[in-house]
Amino acid sequence: MKKDLGVKPYLFPMPTLMIATYNEDDTPDSMMMAWGGICAGNMVALNLEKEHKTCANLHKRMAFTISVPDVAHINEADFLGIASGNKMPDKFARSGLHAQKSEKVDAPIVTEFPLTLECTVESIQEVHGDYHVLGEIVGVLAEESVLDEKGRVDPVKLNAFVFDQFQNGYYAIGEKVGQAWNSGAGLMKS
Repeated sequence: MKKDLGVKPYLFPMPTLMIATYNEDDTPDSMMMAWGGICAGNMVALNLEKEHKTCANLHKRMAFTISVPDVAHINEADFLGIASGNKMPDKFARSGLHAQKSEKVDAPIVTEFPLTLECTVESIQEVHGDYHVLGEIVGVLAEESVLDEKGRVDPVKLNAFVFDQFQNGYYAIGEKVGQAWNSGAGLMKS
């Protein structure tokens, strides 16, 4: 029997995404967030509380990068989700991570994270006191160490982790348990 839990943001898994922008003084800023993802072949959607320093940076620069953090950098990623750029202007420097300027957008690339999407801001809408950001992907960078023999990202090598909304945990991902558009194909025959 199922129990009614009320209205909660209970989906699993939630991605852990590192959003990087430049501050007004050209220093890098980065925050971890989970309420975002791919919404079209070349588009991403982010849902951010408008008080985040990242939101002010998005309005000014109209560009950002999204990185997928790996388990090796979970402490730094979590710190960037805890610390506020409004209260701790040097939070990126304190993380010990490094950044380089994107060649395609006016935003930093966090060099330690193995997969980065370079994005321009398509639109920012205020909805219920938060910002819904739509970004266009204009480039994707991946460390060769996370690619398979065909040059595609290998999820096991990526060694990413996801967020659990139920108990605020992080979980490593990587075990393949099926093949999309194939595992259920046998049920097509009747």
